Amino acid sequence: MHCPFCGAVDTKVIDSRLVGDGSQVRRRRQCLVCHERFTTFEVAELVMPRVVKSDEIREPFDEEKLRRGMLKALEKRPVSSDDVEAAISHIKSQLRATGEREIPSKEIGNFVMEQLKKLDKVAYIRFASVYRSFEDIRDFGEEIAKLQD
Repeated sequence: MHCPFCGAVDTKVIDSRLVGDGSQVRRRRQCLVCHERFTTFEVAELVMPRVVKSDEIREPFDEEKLRRGMLKALEKRPVSSDDVEAAISHIKSQLRATGEREIPSKEIGNFVMEQLKKLDKVAYIRFASVYRSFEDIRDFGEEIAKLQD
């Protein structure tokens, strides 16, 4: 760690503590050249896999796109924003847990449907109707029948 005061490379850690929920480490450091003290914060950098679309185009994972899709399905439904954020967090954890560098968009859609099914059945059907390209009322009926089983 470079000293922010003199730019020296040699610093030593004087104190380390977990911050907040334990996802961050606060370190007190001292420069070995100018003896000034400063604080740094460390967090784990978690890399999300790239998304492989159905047309084989690859793009970075976009959490906002995930959130918009879920919120669209949940529009005017009695689901708290905390529950939505918890579902998004769970989906992101599932994506990281795959250990893959790339993941098909279909798999992300399945994770979303799984979470929506737990949050709200109507939102699940809304999302499924677009995601699976329902053609007619029979497709809706079949999906609702699966939910009732």
